[in-house]
Amino acid sequence: MPETKDIHSRLAAIGYPRAESERLAVLVERVRALKKEKNACLLAHSYQRPEIFEVADVIGDSLALSRKAEKVESAIIVFCGVHFMAETAKILNPTRTVLLPNLAAGCSLAESVEAGALEVRIIELKAKYSDLAVVAYVNTTAAVKAFADTVCTSANAPEVVNALPNKNILFLPDRNLAAWVAQNTSKNIIAWDGDCYVHEEISGDSVAQMKAQHPHAKVLVHPECRTDVIKLADAVLSTEGMLAWAKKSDAKEFVIVTECGLSDRLLQEMPDRIFYRSCQVCKYMKAITLEDVVTSLEKNRFVITVPEDIRLRAEKAVRRMLELTAAPAGGSAPKGRDLAHPPAGGA
Repeated sequence: MPETKDIHSRLAAIGYPRAESERLAVLVERVRALKKEKNACLLAHSYQRPEIFEVADVIGDSLALSRKAEKVESAIIVFCGVHFMAETAKILNPTRTVLLPNLAAGCSLAESVEAGALEVRIIELKAKYSDLAVVAYVNTTAAVKAFADTVCTSANAPEVVNALPNKNILFLPDRNLAAWVAQNTSKNIIAWDGDCYVHEEISGDSVAQMKAQHPHAKVLVHPECRTDVIKLADAVLSTEGMLAWAKKSDAKEFVIVTECGLSDRLLQEMPDRIFYRSCQVCKYMKAITLEDVVTSLEKNRFVITVPEDIRLRAEKAVRRMLELTAAPAGGSAPKGRDLAHPPAGGA
């Protein structure tokens, strides 16, 4: 756990005034004390506020957090992410208390597919494709996951699809991620028509402008971005994949094309590199504050529940993903596609 005295320098590096970092340092100490008192583990997504990183036990993308959630031994899991992520933690840990510090932390992408509509679509497609498999991006509700054959994340979507024996795949809900998967498989990808509003708003023109302004920078793009953006990438990667790529690369400058929170994390972890932003802010990911975390732990506020019949079906789909993408002994680097040349030591 980082020392409190270092918080000021880390937050100052990304523009926080001294008075604000001092206020946040007090809250950081309170959260740390509460975690110890309550036997709680705090999982944080890479798009969270920088001050949340100061109290996190694990920071990662959806795949990394899913794997960690499966192995948590603490009595309480505090999930600093969005609602579907907290649900996934509960799916894998039914006997543990899972807290989401702010219920405003939803997800527009998850809301783009409803379980009833999905059930109808599956029936329609199975009449045409007898071998149809349903692959649900982790950015979905537990009720939607319950209809899936497997789940995937941005880090492993092509890997999951290619590991299935089925030729015809209903991929939901993100059409941009589905397009990326289609470029990396010979299978028939049938896309649900949803998108992440954050990544959808990033345009190819804006990224091209950044490339022109910083010709020596490597462009790292999230696969939820539009095709016109992906075409400009040096590498297409999940958030954890971007972190690993930047750490191994000989390059010193990067254009980060995803939600802006990742740039904050990269700046904190690699102050010797330069990270330019071509990003948008997710209002849902930024909903959780340190004050919310304190209140959640003090009052056991916003406990996440999943009906057991739905949980069991969703768990089957999540565990299928974990089986299909099981890391070998010693672990593995987050997966992504390097469109130029890999950094020193591999991508």
